[in-house]
Amino acid sequence: MKFFLFLCFVCFVFCLETEPVPTFDEWLLQYPKPEYQNDPERLFHRRMVYEENVADISRINSENLTWTAGVNAYSDLTWEEFKEYFNIAPQDCSATANSGKSLTRTVIPDSVDWRDKKMVTPVKNQGSCGSCWAFSTTGAVESSWAIAGNPLVELAEQQLVDCAGGFKNNGCNGGLPSQAFQYLMWTKGQELGSDYRYTARDGRCQFSTSKIKASISDEFNITSGDESDTGLPGAIVGRPVSICYQVVSDFNKYKSGVYQSSRCKNGPHDVNHAVLAVGYGTENGTPYYMVKNSWGTSFGISGYFKILRGKNMCGLATCSSYPIV
Repeated sequence: MKFFLFLCFVCFVFCLETEPVPTFDEWLLQYPKPEYQNDPERLFHRRMVYEENVADISRINSENLTWTAGVNAYSDLTWEEFKEYFNIAPQDCSATANSGKSLTRTVIPDSVDWRDKKMVTPVKNQGSCGSCWAFSTTGAVESSWAIAGNPLVELAEQQLVDCAGGFKNNGCNGGLPSQAFQYLMWTKGQELGSDYRYTARDGRCQFSTSKIKASISDEFNITSGDESDTGLPGAIVGRPVSICYQVVSDFNKYKSGVYQSSRCKNGPHDVNHAVLAVGYGTENGTPYYMVKNSWGTSFGISGYFKILRGKNMCGLATCSSYPIV
């Protein structure tokens, strides 16, 4: 009886959706899961998890927020499983927060998007490895390298995972872009991703200086919490910027709009995910940053998301930094 009532509730919330939500079987066609499709018991469990997530998506969308939720490749995972999949753990960015600087720029444009200038590489997928910090770092270096007049190339996240441990990074167990920039300054450069392929697991460092394709000379840590014209937005005018923030349990369902939350924190010990801010703008009167994620293109806006600008939402301005080529 309880199961029947639950299915009725799921059917009801499907009807509430302004955009049709795929059934579990339709979702499986889009995101095949061969590892459990031949296991009836496991398949049944995943179906229940998916339908619970769909009910939560409908609840979120019924609240008339500035953002909408939807399904993606991870909609068969519980929040605890999602965290374990990406190995999200809080990072301590207090050193970055305490060493920030302000820019001298005073007037900035209303909007910026470095993708329009073809200065951002495609969205990547970190897989089951807490290496978001490496993807944020690499994305920032890729863009800054191209903006400086060099070819836009895809660099090796795996080099950072395997080799940047001496700079307080921990491979698949987390790290910070500011610390990874320090490693790249020390090692004099980064290989191509095609030469040092990503494995989504910790490995032995195999970096070769003869294969360096991009390098940086310094880094710039932005004053903690500064979202004025001489802070984070002003920095984004010059190039994409690595930012860190706290992911909470509704964010993995983000689909579109400007994300904001009353449950996330913004302290230097709260951040648990690193990404790349590639622009900013305003949507329906709500200011936002446009951010490149590393969870594949099924997440959000083809792998991107918008997040509220001007309120240090979820700590996104607490420890932001960028490389100098």
